[in-house]
Amino acid sequence: TACGGMKGNSDMANIMHFDANNFETEVVQSDVPVLVDFWAPWCGPCKMIGPIIEELAGEFDGKVKIGKVNVDDNQNLAGQFGIRGIPTVMLFNDGNVVNSFVGLRPKEDLAGAINDVL
Repeated sequence: TACGGMKGNSDMANIMHFDANNFETEVVQSDVPVLVDFWAPWCGPCKMIGPIIEELAGEFDGKVKIGKVNVDDNQNLAGQFGIRGIPTVMLFNDGNVVNSFVGLRPKEDLAGAINDVL
């Protein structure tokens, strides 16, 4: 649910927030690949990967869904996907995890994984 037409400096409009209520419909049943950033507010590296995720959301707008899961608020989801360290970025395609990155990774790694499934 992003606002249409407004393109400022912030790509935050393209970043979705996934939780237990919408994960199944927005991620698992999505007809486009979905990049999910599992993070927490207290995690330093999570703050550093945030701008990378936002840039990717801008670049892949319309081709890929990009969103975040706050693991503090969604411990069941984190457990379901075996999240042990954060940030963990997972790429879903057709409902399956096709790639997974733990820790701070360069944007090229994440963009490359997205391009592989497009």
